[in-house]
Amino acid sequence: MFFEECRALPLVSLTLALPVGAALDPPGKDGLTRVTARMLRRGCRGMTSAEVEARIDALGAEVSVDVSQSSVSINFDVIERSLDDLVDLLVRMLAEPTFDERELGRLLRESEGELIEARDNDRSLAVRHFRRAFFEGHPYGRRTAGQLATLRTISRDDVVAHFPRMLARHGAHVAIAGSVSEARARALADRLVEALPDGGGPAPAIVAPSPRPGRRLVFVDKPERTQTQIIIGARGVHPREPSFWPLVLGTTVFGGTFTSRLMREVRSKRGWSYGASARVGYDRQPDALTVWTFPAAKDAAACIALELGLLDTWRDKGVTARELAFVRRYLVRSHAFEIDTAHKRVGLPLEVALLDLPPTHHSAFVEHVRGVTLESVQAAVAAHAPHRDLLIAVVGTHADIGSAVRDAIPNLADASVVPFDSE
Repeated sequence: MFFEECRALPLVSLTLALPVGAALDPPGKDGLTRVTARMLRRGCRGMTSAEVEARIDALGAEVSVDVSQSSVSINFDVIERSLDDLVDLLVRMLAEPTFDERELGRLLRESEGELIEARDNDRSLAVRHFRRAFFEGHPYGRRTAGQLATLRTISRDDVVAHFPRMLARHGAHVAIAGSVSEARARALADRLVEALPDGGGPAPAIVAPSPRPGRRLVFVDKPERTQTQIIIGARGVHPREPSFWPLVLGTTVFGGTFTSRLMREVRSKRGWSYGASARVGYDRQPDALTVWTFPAAKDAAACIALELGLLDTWRDKGVTARELAFVRRYLVRSHAFEIDTAHKRVGLPLEVALLDLPPTHHSAFVEHVRGVTLESVQAAVAAHAPHRDLLIAVVGTHADIGSAVRDAIPNLADASVVPFDSE
């Protein structure tokens, strides 16, 4: 259990999390973990779905379920006087779910509708196709929400069998923050964990991804696009690797602030994209270092060429001492916004546990940042900046800009065009 007391307001945040996520989906059943988790709100012994929702509303609570590749978390926010009643309800939902066949059918139809609706969001399309191509054959490339074809194969028997694997008592974590004593929080946490199915085992191992080599382009073809979405990415590093913090600071110099190199060149000087950013992602294994922009279609090819040139300069020349000093101050000072509430603070050690991060990853954030040297940044950037092996995902209208985009990428090893509505 992770606990942080705060009596400033009579509110309590509670999270029940397990280090088993969508990577647990069986082959051909993508989306099963998310569907199973969402079914918890769709009825339990003696209560229909409507009655569960009415009870949540009556308690003035907010409930959400989050599923990533590596974890499942059930999150609650409630006024303190209703905390015990809410935990009573949650225990009932966890211990005695009914998995009603009709409710499952409704949820699957809703999930299909969400997948179709997501096609309207060009940024989501870019992220989805980038990850599917970049992490091809790896769990990180699979969609937690599933696909239309896989959702249509999910049955009640699948959900019933998957539930004890997904929410087994083994490995459960509870984070509680707010207006509650530690003794009361521990008692509530014990009740929640006892409600989970017995058994289970360690979270399934996720191997480190090995993206394909070479420069590759995935063009997501969508009609009548006057604006594009562009993601350029390469393999990142994990916080367990010595180069992680130096690369984080180097990436912040490149595209992590409003005055970064990328923002200055793309937005301030040329006005091509309102936003431009770069970040180092991580999960239980290394994720991707990504660069994101969204220029007008007429500027897309030139923007990609500029970004590749900026990445080459970044890799070859690194960062300056002045740039490093600026981002070090920025990260240290802005860290206050990551720990300004009890809910945020208790979430940090929870993430460490769920993603198998170094124990001091969050607790010694300021020390990590201040300890980065210019030499370590130069070495990390030279080793990990996107260069020969990278993927570029573009959402746009291929007939209008496809050839220009392809010509803007030197040494392109592979290019593919996928319809925006493809699964």
